[in-house]
Amino acid sequence: MRGARSKKIVLWSIIWFNIITLSLPTVIVIGASFTAGEIIQFPPEGFSLRWYQKLWQLDDFQPALMRTFYVSIICTLISIPVGTLAAIATVRYRFRFRKSIQVYLLLPFTIPLVVSGISMMIFFGEIRILGSLWPVGMALCIINLPFMIWSVSASVNALDPELENAAYNCGAPPVQAFLTVTLPAVMPGVITGSMLMFILAFNEFLVSLFLTDSRTVTLPVQIYNSIRSIITPDLAAVSVIYIVIALIAVWLLDRLVGLEIFLRSK
Repeated sequence: MRGARSKKIVLWSIIWFNIITLSLPTVIVIGASFTAGEIIQFPPEGFSLRWYQKLWQLDDFQPALMRTFYVSIICTLISIPVGTLAAIATVRYRFRFRKSIQVYLLLPFTIPLVVSGISMMIFFGEIRILGSLWPVGMALCIINLPFMIWSVSASVNALDPELENAAYNCGAPPVQAFLTVTLPAVMPGVITGSMLMFILAFNEFLVSLFLTDSRTVTLPVQIYNSIRSIITPDLAAVSVIYIVIALIAVWLLDRLVGLEIFLRSK
């Protein structure tokens, strides 16, 4: 009995330690964003919303935020058809070099982001598209595509092949069977992967640093440029915006597919 109680105490101690460790940076940055002082500090010096007000008054903040939303949407829109079809093809069908293609699709995980950023900068410069925003979204899709493939693959593995066979036996052509049976069945994985792709693209800094300039700078790069000079509480306010967006994404996942499905996909 004492052994079971000791294990329970140790287990809950580890759980609470992890919860506090993971939550503490978030609590600190939220508290620091409401400071009334001139420097970022915790505990905050008084309570004020001045830094949030100042944030929206900055000339370069709102354009950078809109550009970040734009490249994140481009990344997500490209990843949905590409990642979905790639996952279905590599999981469901047997063809030559299938294993090699699966490994190839995981290459973005094995290549350092610095190398990916430099190579894409050179390539986009050669084909004369460097300096536009949509190539940034495409680049972010490339480096994060394995997340989409893995998410959809989990749903494909859970799909009963007999459902598709039943549709074929009822006379449905392949396209109709895909649209009415396969795609709805893997939709939880598609939604989960889409959310992941959007959040990852919204947060991506290193690759964006190589592909943007002063006209196309995204919010993560803008934050980096700001902290090179001085760290002020408005940067904590920006961090809170990232936290809010992440919470909205988690809420949407829970409402659309359920968090238990998201966790199983991982």
